[in-house]
Amino acid sequence: MMRQYELVERVTSYDPEADEDLLNRAYIYAMKAHGNQTRASGEAYFNHPLEVAAILTEMKLDTATIAAALLHDTVEDTEATQQELVEKFGEEIASLVDGLTKIKKLDMVTKEATQAENLRKLLLAMSKDVRVLLVKLADRLHNMRTLNHVKPEKRLRIAQETMEIYAPLAGRMGMQLIRDEMEDIAFQILNPDANKTIRDRLKRLHAESGDLLREIEQDLTRVLTDAGISASVKGREKRAYSIWRKMERKHLALDQLSDIFAFRVLVETVNDCYLALGNVHQTWRAVPEKFKDYISNPKQNDYRSLHTIVVGPHSMRVEMQIRTKLMHEIAERGVAAHALYKDVSEAKLAQLGVRVPAAESNAYRWLRHLMEVLQEGDSPKEFLEHTRLELFHDQVFCFTPKGQLIALPRGATPIDFAYAVHTSVGDSCVGCKVNGRHAPLVTRLNNGDEVEIVRSDAQTPPPAWEAIAITGKAKAAIRRATRAAIRKQFAGIGREIIESLVSKQKHVLTDKELAAAVPRLGHKNVDDALAAVGRGDLAGIDVLKALGLNIDEKEVRASRRKIGGAKKDAEGRASLPVRGAAAGVALKIHPVTGAVPGERIVGIVTPGEGITIYPIFAQALEKFDQEPERWVDLTWGVAEEGMRFPARLTITLINEVGALAQVTQVIGEHGGNIDELQLQARHGVRDFFDLTVLVEVFDIRHLNDIMNGLKSRPLVSAVDRVSG
Repeated sequence: MMRQYELVERVTSYDPEADEDLLNRAYIYAMKAHGNQTRASGEAYFNHPLEVAAILTEMKLDTATIAAALLHDTVEDTEATQQELVEKFGEEIASLVDGLTKIKKLDMVTKEATQAENLRKLLLAMSKDVRVLLVKLADRLHNMRTLNHVKPEKRLRIAQETMEIYAPLAGRMGMQLIRDEMEDIAFQILNPDANKTIRDRLKRLHAESGDLLREIEQDLTRVLTDAGISASVKGREKRAYSIWRKMERKHLALDQLSDIFAFRVLVETVNDCYLALGNVHQTWRAVPEKFKDYISNPKQNDYRSLHTIVVGPHSMRVEMQIRTKLMHEIAERGVAAHALYKDVSEAKLAQLGVRVPAAESNAYRWLRHLMEVLQEGDSPKEFLEHTRLELFHDQVFCFTPKGQLIALPRGATPIDFAYAVHTSVGDSCVGCKVNGRHAPLVTRLNNGDEVEIVRSDAQTPPPAWEAIAITGKAKAAIRRATRAAIRKQFAGIGREIIESLVSKQKHVLTDKELAAAVPRLGHKNVDDALAAVGRGDLAGIDVLKALGLNIDEKEVRASRRKIGGAKKDAEGRASLPVRGAAAGVALKIHPVTGAVPGERIVGIVTPGEGITIYPIFAQALEKFDQEPERWVDLTWGVAEEGMRFPARLTITLINEVGALAQVTQVIGEHGGNIDELQLQARHGVRDFFDLTVLVEVFDIRHLNDIMNGLKSRPLVSAVDRVSG
């Protein structure tokens, strides 16, 4: 374990003005707080925050960040409180620790939802102070280094999460050293066979090539020295995971890879980068279409370098990266390296190949863009999807007709391009031209493509675009537009319902009256309230009461039936509120499965009998697969207030006293009505019996509440819908 004085010496070696007293106090406080706690390996728990702090000293980070690293687990895993940290160490350090503390009091059903909310909190915290991210990545890196002490199933989960979230996040913030080590460890755990095969192959290549790496280093150094260029040349073999990723992306076998060796050339200035490139290409033959200029077109994580592949000595393909020393620091350390040139003049930065200050870097701009996605209030599943998409690293560079550069993930389409330009451009997109020619919107864009978006103000993005787009921004915008269109449709239905009700008193409804009533209805604006009425979430009579109108409730129900399509049959019973069927056709719900508002339904026509309504999951629909002419696409309308619908459930109960009572109690507590009930013992099984219940509910939400309530009871083993 690192001693207290050793940590202080590490920090003062690169920051003589460091607050030694703060470091000493944080060290002692964290050591006492963690006390006798131990890790899975058996070592003292305090060794973990100490190692995290040590990793950060290698990045030459400030005193506050090192102190936060020492304290980062105190609130989460000890008796320490956030207020106590504020009092002892100040708001700055306490805020850093808070950003790193997981949200414990989460009432989430799934691990995915919990993961999403904690990741959301971390990203929001790091958008305010990027040092939160630096501590988190150092924390995850040390956890990965000690992952062999964790149980196998947990080890796999952590490795997968690291590969999907934290390693790409380190990459997007330019911290390549941390990303490489995380990926190598995760690859060993997730795919041990592939990892061993590639490493064995690299060992054989190294043995066969002998001193070839050193020979190429010497030849390259000589070529550059003769040209008057001061350069440092270093050769290396590619990492196992990097090779594996290239094999997967290009569908190559291991023996087909020719550029296993890579050389890094570090020079002093940007001019030297291009001079070195010219001399290399004059000495060895360049491989066509393998040159990339990331100095002129930096990656989104601020990475800048020249990449080329040449046929070097012994006819071996050699990959080269040519960059300045400062570019190399940024390539290796990313946002953590910005402190290295915070006091350097802009003129000097330009000469060294750094064009923007840290506060305006591409990595920071990407982070702000990601925060915009977070504000959309997506579900945990959508949030994790967006985050993973935004972490996608490989890029293509395309241009607008005016020359604006747009960086997109590899595989992006013109739809992604349109939304990258601006959300309004994407929403109004109706077509595109790629390199001056009309092209389908499903076209995969390539490096250097010029894309022109054809727009129309009458256009709204169709939901099918979501399957075509690959960027999180485009997918989120399409979902948002789809929800807005559905909301607009429901608002129109709701307005029709309310206007029909108030017209009976010869009253003309105005938006001003509705706006005044909205606060009493618990909605933000008129459209929200009308959409709620259209969906059936808000009763029309409640709107009338909020408007101060006094209308007989029988008239309200009559108007709802008229608008919603629930007409009376010959015996005065309310007919089913379903849209899509021809007028006058008899409708009935399939008796085996039932069907309730809110779920997808279809109709099957039987000549002389009418239409039978099935939920889309009904197995009985399979027998009509060869009779498409009998299928009718139906949707639910607005049901008469208080109207109930049947749904058949099968419930597996433990054979104990009180099991049946629990079922009836739950259904009663949730306002359901039992229409049929059948109890059947399982053949040859005495511990369980099956119960089939036909329950009457208002809609799918009501049904789900009942099913969730049943599942929570100790004597209920399983609850499912009967599918026929």
